[in-house]
Amino acid sequence: MLTSKQNDSETASQAVPRHVAIIMDGNGRWAARRHLPRAAGHRQGVEAVRVIVRAASEMGIEYLTLYSFSSENWNRPPEEVNDLMGLLRLFIRRDLAELHRNGVNIRIIGDRAHLDPDLVKLIDEAETLTRANTRLRLIIAFNYGGKNEIASAMRRIAGEVEAGRLSAAEITPDTVSAYLDTAGIPDPDLVIRTSGEKRLSNFLIWQSAYSELLFDDVFWPDFTPEHLRAAIAEFNGRQRRFGAVPAGNGS
Repeated sequence: MLTSKQNDSETASQAVPRHVAIIMDGNGRWAARRHLPRAAGHRQGVEAVRVIVRAASEMGIEYLTLYSFSSENWNRPPEEVNDLMGLLRLFIRRDLAELHRNGVNIRIIGDRAHLDPDLVKLIDEAETLTRANTRLRLIIAFNYGGKNEIASAMRRIAGEVEAGRLSAAEITPDTVSAYLDTAGIPDPDLVIRTSGEKRLSNFLIWQSAYSELLFDDVFWPDFTPEHLRAAIAEFNGRQRRFGAVPAGNGS
């Protein structure tokens, strides 16, 4: 069995993706298999977040995006929604100081219009405190939906055109990217989804156009740094062509 130091050395010898995005799925099923309430699965999922954030920083990943709460999750039972909101509050209050000490820059993407004012205030405080940090950029997608994000960007671009500050002919994919929630953040190299489901579920659908996708059967609360290293190893075994023909291939 590899030691932690050997694992870190092994990861360092690999080409670490600059930006890893994770759809953290399976908390409820993790709890159900243990005859526990869904809330227990979400709480254990937060523990997995702590471990993976630390591991990503140690591995040299620059950007880590975590899908925490989708815009469709409002359709869940009110008590579960309240629990998820409470977990974000708890994560910020309990972990912010340590994340700041460790050089983690926090950014929350998604619609804040329907969030409680106290939660929005916590989010603003976390982003302001960690703004200058550069060791790891931690992006949390909360009340986020890819289609809503793109629609919002289109409205803002249309406003610029109406105001005469932008012409329709000037709109390019780079223009759209600049109006997304993730403006200034490189597109993910690798998107991981846990729990065995094989879909993006409205997550970074513009940004993931050329991402490598990896689907892991493990439920999120059981996702460990070893799973992340295995995902990076598979990523390194793939050839990213971005629509081009690979070198030396005449086809």
